[in-house]
Amino acid sequence: MGKLGAFKSVQRKNFDKRSIEDRVKDCKEIYIPLEEGEVIEQASRCMSCGTAFCNWGCPLGNIAPDWNDMVYKGNFKKAYDRLSYTNNFPEFTSRLCPALCEAACALGVNRKAVSIREIEYSIIEKAFKMGYVEPKIPKVRTGKRVAVIGSGPAGLAASADLNAVGHSVTVFEKEDKIGGILRYGIPDFKLEKGIIDRRINILKQEGIVFKTNTNIGIDIEVKELLEEFDAVVLAGGSSVPRDLLIKGREYKGIHFAMDYLKSQNRSVSKENGAELQITGEEKLKNKKEINAKDKVVVVIGGGDTGSDCVGTAIRQRAKKVYQLEIMPKPPIERDETMPWPTYPRVLKTTTSHEEGCERIWSVGTKEIIGEEGNLSEIKCVKLQWNKDEKGKFCMKEIEGSEFYIKADLIILAMGFLHPDHYGLIDSLKVKLDSRGNVLTDDYFKTTIDKVFAAGDLRTGQSLIVKALKEGKAAAKNVDEYLMGETFLKG
Repeated sequence: MGKLGAFKSVQRKNFDKRSIEDRVKDCKEIYIPLEEGEVIEQASRCMSCGTAFCNWGCPLGNIAPDWNDMVYKGNFKKAYDRLSYTNNFPEFTSRLCPALCEAACALGVNRKAVSIREIEYSIIEKAFKMGYVEPKIPKVRTGKRVAVIGSGPAGLAASADLNAVGHSVTVFEKEDKIGGILRYGIPDFKLEKGIIDRRINILKQEGIVFKTNTNIGIDIEVKELLEEFDAVVLAGGSSVPRDLLIKGREYKGIHFAMDYLKSQNRSVSKENGAELQITGEEKLKNKKEINAKDKVVVVIGGGDTGSDCVGTAIRQRAKKVYQLEIMPKPPIERDETMPWPTYPRVLKTTTSHEEGCERIWSVGTKEIIGEEGNLSEIKCVKLQWNKDEKGKFCMKEIEGSEFYIKADLIILAMGFLHPDHYGLIDSLKVKLDSRGNVLTDDYFKTTIDKVFAAGDLRTGQSLIVKALKEGKAAAKNVDEYLMGETFLKG
């Protein structure tokens, strides 16, 4: 375990952040990592609990106490080996995961949790710097071919594991570059795209084939794919956004969050155009750049995607940014409704919020007002939330509480409904669940022979760490399907 009693004598220290004045001038990552000595000191706080709830809280089952102890002893190589045993891509999770492990850390009962995510980041960055991260090329190939559709977290995790056991894996991506939501949905100030490229280069050396600008079901017929490959993994994500169907929705200047973020990410990466998030045939024809410069921006939706839109608008020099949330303001600290070691639904103030944003809770959007085809303001109403006799939260509008916000640009960040059915899913004719997600059995197999599914396309929108877990679990079941047995952990 770490240093005896260090959890009492050593205070938690988070990564520093670049100043707001400095970071809003560019799109580079915000955090400033700790020095190695500080990381070792932070790792010493881990008590190596007999029952490690951090391991339970992490969907990947990361063995955090082990690699914390290895870091404390200065053995970063061994720490990297233990970390990569359960996690294919720590460079992604350490930047993007909300750290379910830290919420379950035993220190969190009455102290500040171990800084597990920061330590994870330090391990993987040290590993890349020292050359510990090397291509692991399978010594034997099975002769089995697997197609993975989608190159987001679930698709990449499935590909890495299936390739590791000797299958020949081809990843199909409809966009210009590999990465899925990691590349096009996450701003550079959270994940610079060179981090993705660094890992993709490793995967290519390991033998995975990547094919971009290839939309299965449109560019390649599904029948052709099923004839060529021994198994297919659907990992296209949940991409159909929840819309706001109110009066005035047709006015110009209203965009879905992913369209907005994709436009900015392509601009930062100097890619031309940004495909708008429209389902059906129109999706293939519409391209447009969206910019918030000198505009009053209203982001509708209070989650992480909405926060990403806030930070993006600020970097584009928006005049003013609002973020509206239909739910009430969460408590600042964990209370009896969210006991340890469950993940606490407390108020989350992101780096984007720190940069300048007016947040409004318990508000409903009633109407979008405009003239000559362009929006000009939003009519809102304040909401009251109460529990009914069954304990279920219900909302009602507060009479006479209507108010207006002038706006030039509205970003809809209210989550996603299900995967886009146009093309691949419609062509396959796989069975869907009641929410429109791809239905599978307990072995990740769809209703079509040799076709499996993983990630948000199967479960609905979720966290990156859960998408990685989905990809690994699907890979395990595909391997067993192809070989009759498997050594993958899943």
